Amino acid sequence: MIKITPPKHIISVLDTLVSKDFDAYIVGGSLRDAIMNRHANDWDVATSALPGDVAELFERTVKTGEKYGTVTVLLPECKVEVTTFRTDGLYLDNRHPETVEFISDIKEDLSRRDFTINAMAASISGEIIDPFDGAKDIKDGVIRCVGEPQKRFEEDALRMLRAFRFAAQLGFRIDKTTLSAIKESAKKAANVSAERIYVEIDKTLMSQKPEVAGEIIKAGLLDRFICGSYKNAIELSRLSKVPDEHELRWGVLCAVLLEEKCIESAATFLRELRLESKIISTIHTALTIREFPTDRNGQKRLLAKHGASAVRLAAVLNDVHTGQSLPSLIAIYNLLASGECMSLEKLALTGKDLMEIGITEGPELGEKLQKLLDYVIINPSDNKRDILLNIVKNNTL
Repeated sequence: MIKITPPKHIISVLDTLVSKDFDAYIVGGSLRDAIMNRHANDWDVATSALPGDVAELFERTVKTGEKYGTVTVLLPECKVEVTTFRTDGLYLDNRHPETVEFISDIKEDLSRRDFTINAMAASISGEIIDPFDGAKDIKDGVIRCVGEPQKRFEEDALRMLRAFRFAAQLGFRIDKTTLSAIKESAKKAANVSAERIYVEIDKTLMSQKPEVAGEIIKAGLLDRFICGSYKNAIELSRLSKVPDEHELRWGVLCAVLLEEKCIESAATFLRELRLESKIISTIHTALTIREFPTDRNGQKRLLAKHGASAVRLAAVLNDVHTGQSLPSLIAIYNLLASGECMSLEKLALTGKDLMEIGITEGPELGEKLQKLLDYVIINPSDNKRDILLNIVKNNTL
């Protein structure tokens, strides 16, 4: 029999509820992760206690989702969401139940959840309640809906994206029946907000299997953002070798979608998914860099012109396209670590220094500074104030 050992502060929450004759169990992703010996965050508790009862039992609480029976208990160690056992009413928007009904049975509460691996409960003693064989699906590495997949996705269309995200994060496969239902229900993803879609795609891209993002697209879940047919480009299969940084992995995804003519503009695609403007700007700039230089000075000039973030992404795009083990990115990392001057800010003199020797403020001043930067890129050891001033005075640029 599977057992888990929750942290003491989580046991204390269960104990407080059980001591008042309420049923209380650990549920959700934290339980799944604990069973898998993964680090568990955001522990959730389900209970027969009503929200008002929970608020009275704990010193510090916040009614974060009272309509749905959720009260957040504020502990010194963390926040714990405590939710009353419930069944859900009709889902008219493919996202949220119109009503909920509080109940007293944990198994009935588990029956409304999305996937079997998330539909287990653990008592205060650590014993597992598993009416839908979630532990077996964990062992087999399967993402499978609780009950009828079509019904689960009609209730909440976001679950279709979550299936792929869990598959990517956990290294699991999606059950055939569940996958078939996703493809049949894909149009319902149009009812999910762009912000929520972004979160699921982002978590997928940051996982150990980021190429699963391509499967999300192939399933039709991004059709409202995508035009044309996605062919599962080989470049996306190389994403796992790319550092798990948002700009880099989103940039590769955009490059692939542009290559396959699935999007007309990376900036438009990213704005529609509500990405940060800084990330959008970096990706847009990197995609304008058509040729990535192989020589050190060429790479330094690129850094001087476009900045570190865009050039790092351009290096990644070059490596992913050629299928190499990130030699361009490593070269850029080495350049950045060298401390050599690759920007006007790192020049050993300023415009004020040039004005003091008679250079007029305006276009001439900017031209001189740019020429000095070009010189220093080739001659990094000469980035010294006196040397650069002499070069300007002697007009040897």
